[in-house]
Amino acid sequence: MKSRRIPRSAHDLRLPIFPTPLRSGAGFKPEHLGDILADARKVGFFEVHAENYMGDGGAPHAMLDRLRADYPVFLHGVAMSIGGEGPLDKAHLARFRRLVDRYEPHVVSEHLAWSTHDTAYFNDLLPVPYTRAVLARVVDHIDEVQNALGRTLLLENPSTYVTFDSSEMSETQFILEVARQSGCELLLDVNNVFVSATNHDYAPEDYLADFPLHLVREIHLAGHATDQDDAGHTLLIDAHDRPVAAEVWNLYEKVIAVRGPIPTLIEWDNDVPEWSVLKSEADAADVILSRHASDAHPELRHAS
Repeated sequence: MKSRRIPRSAHDLRLPIFPTPLRSGAGFKPEHLGDILADARKVGFFEVHAENYMGDGGAPHAMLDRLRADYPVFLHGVAMSIGGEGPLDKAHLARFRRLVDRYEPHVVSEHLAWSTHDTAYFNDLLPVPYTRAVLARVVDHIDEVQNALGRTLLLENPSTYVTFDSSEMSETQFILEVARQSGCELLLDVNNVFVSATNHDYAPEDYLADFPLHLVREIHLAGHATDQDDAGHTLLIDAHDRPVAAEVWNLYEKVIAVRGPIPTLIEWDNDVPEWSVLKSEADAADVILSRHASDAHPELRHAS
């Protein structure tokens, strides 16, 4: 396991310290702020994309400051390019670090993906082959991020549309080995599991049976779109533009039945609905979490 800088102690923190929210949360959208503040029934937490807050000031920070006073905030990166061939962007990592220092997020996460090559940036989360060489690179990059932030990073499993003949291990084996060698923990996106399993014709339950659920500290749920590939086969797209599908809810309950309640985010990033619609999705997750409240992981039960 890689060594990491020791994080700050609780007495160094400036903002409210919230317990681990064993509930649902929502991705924060600025247009929802008024309804959120007026809603007597609070969600458990809010998550924001780090890249949306890398400016120094303005309305986005004013709104997030207001939200952070009342809620745990989770910080989710989408452009670190953890799986990229080249070195990490030091300026981007420094901006990320400033956000962590400013908002003291409960959780910091990123994707198992790449999005940069030399000076080119691709507005997508692209897959990596599961080889030993890529494993070493991903571990080094995560180690660099964790040392820079002084925080344990959660790594999210990808949604994939292609596989690589060069892969030397399964996705779950790769993720487990990344976590073992880097000391990172995991963010399980259940919709990504279902999307990838459908696209590559394997059972999502088999994937979850091999996934290191004991390392999962957060779950993502989202909606997906249905399309077809060139051969006429079903192709699912991780669209984040609609309610969570019934099949994904079923998988999610199976995970919670095994893992116990952990923070669960509803992601809805495109065609964003009114707050009441997004909140209803979060309420549905809370119903499932409540059904398994007695199954809480001992570590998280103590933290809460």
